Amino acid sequence: MAEKGLVASIIKFLMKQLEDGDITADSRESLEVAIQCLESAYSVQATDSPANFDLLNTYKVAVENFITLPPSEATDEEKAEAEKYKNEGNNLMGKGNVEEAIEHYSKAIKLDGHNAVYYCNRAAAYSKINNHREAIKDCKTALVIDNKYSKAYGRMGLAYSSLNEHKEAKECYEKALEIEPTNESYKNNLHLTEEKLAQQGVSNIGLGGAGNVPGFPDMSSLLSHPVLMNMARQMLADPGMQNVMTEFMSGNVESNDRMEALIQAGQQLAQQMQSANPELIDLLRRQMGGNPNDPDPPQQN
Repeated sequence: MAEKGLVASIIKFLMKQLEDGDITADSRESLEVAIQCLESAYSVQATDSPANFDLLNTYKVAVENFITLPPSEATDEEKAEAEKYKNEGNNLMGKGNVEEAIEHYSKAIKLDGHNAVYYCNRAAAYSKINNHREAIKDCKTALVIDNKYSKAYGRMGLAYSSLNEHKEAKECYEKALEIEPTNESYKNNLHLTEEKLAQQGVSNIGLGGAGNVPGFPDMSSLLSHPVLMNMARQMLADPGMQNVMTEFMSGNVESNDRMEALIQAGQQLAQQMQSANPELIDLLRRQMGGNPNDPDPPQQN
């Protein structure tokens, strides 16, 4: 149950306070009593907390992203004045006066804080001055007001992409396409983001595998790369390769023959990979410690 997981996380946090916190003897005794009471009342232990869950960090993130809206709707007069500020902000954006535009959008929001368009427009202005975190916050606020506002998802995706947080950007573009499936801009941005994620997967090779030994490839990154996975699927669908693998897996051949079959399978895979995507293989070879005199691979735009 979620409640037990939460209580277990609280117990884990309190126990960490006992270990690391600079607390008095009386406070320590109170914490120990509190831990015992929670364990008894909910029949949980600190070890029941979800793996890799940091309660304090989660709280900090929640506070940082906490969104509050004005308690009441704006009057008709306030809405009309807010719309004027928004239009002026749009004109200022067209002239390149981004800072002034942000001021006007902020005034519109102060008058009518329940209009998602104002937050989304200000998000676009924040992105113009590379304040992408504020842009993301404004997009999130816009989506609290209107969770079907595809433009807010799209602009938030752009902000995440600018921060090289491509996983989050991909999620935003996917949600934008759920709302507006025919939008070509969202489709293109999603495709570019997926390419960035694939490139990140390749560049991670050699940075984490085999007990973090420098230069040793991270096999999970290698095997999850979409291009390599597709090559492997095509190779394994080949009848000749299936015969090789069958011989390797069977116990009816000598160990030397089985090793020869494995080497043969590896050579065939390498040849197919080289033929299908030489640039990718060249990049992999350098990241795995290839010839330092090799030229750099072509740059991607």
